[in-house]
Amino acid sequence: MVDSMYAHTLITLILIVSVLVLYVIYLKKSMDHKVKKRIEEIEKDIREDALQRSRASLKGKISEHMAPFAGGFGYKASDARFLGSPVDYVIFDGYSDEAEDIKVVLADVKTGKSADLTSIQRKVKKAVEEGSVEWETIHMD
Repeated sequence: MVDSMYAHTLITLILIVSVLVLYVIYLKKSMDHKVKKRIEEIEKDIREDALQRSRASLKGKISEHMAPFAGGFGYKASDARFLGSPVDYVIFDGYSDEAEDIKVVLADVKTGKSADLTSIQRKVKKAVEEGSVEWETIHMD
């Protein structure tokens, strides 16, 4: 009788442990699936964000190049020389009119949300504002 009761308890215990093990395996697979799905969603969001940023960057670069031909530039396109970095343009205002006096302007075109100057652009702006601008003729042998 004791052996029979012991065997019955052992079988019940084995069944309970087996059910628990199967349940843990099920939960793990379920979690793996949910985690994998969430990772795929995050990856999709990251790719879409990167694509939007790339588009915005490209749009900004195109705008920088086309600025002299768009309204609101304020200078003749023929007076502007594109540099791109650290500023977008050096403008020789009056150059194309063969004016007696030419004003030299360093200009940067900003579009969209990135209207702030970069740190190097702020330094260049400060140098210009403080008059730390010179002319030098470099002779090459």
